[in-house]
Amino acid sequence: MTYKNLKVWKLADEFAYEVYKTTGTFPKEEMFGIVSQLRRAAVSIPTNIVEGYSRKGDKELTRFVNIAIGSLAEVEYLLSFSFKLGYLDESSYQNLESIRSQLGKLLWRFYKKISG
Repeated sequence: MTYKNLKVWKLADEFAYEVYKTTGTFPKEEMFGIVSQLRRAAVSIPTNIVEGYSRKGDKELTRFVNIAIGSLAEVEYLLSFSFKLGYLDESSYQNLESIRSQLGKLLWRFYKKISG
């Protein structure tokens, strides 16, 4: 089995893709600010799952999944802040929040399973 078979990775990958697409509409002056930070944090989630999964043993995987959980929290705040600034409309914000919430639940369950 590879990381590509993990439901949590599939959703994390979809979430990162949606964040990339959505932040493409942000003001150009935010390209090296919120856009960059949001994208890095969003991509960090599936990337850390991949890196942890490639390591030997659940201890290493647990460490990387914990980092992914932290990145998800960072994205949660940045999405909220972007919405407050008017960079996200209600529909886009709710869509990303819905995926983020589902991903958070999956990540937490995965973390509990592997940290056993």
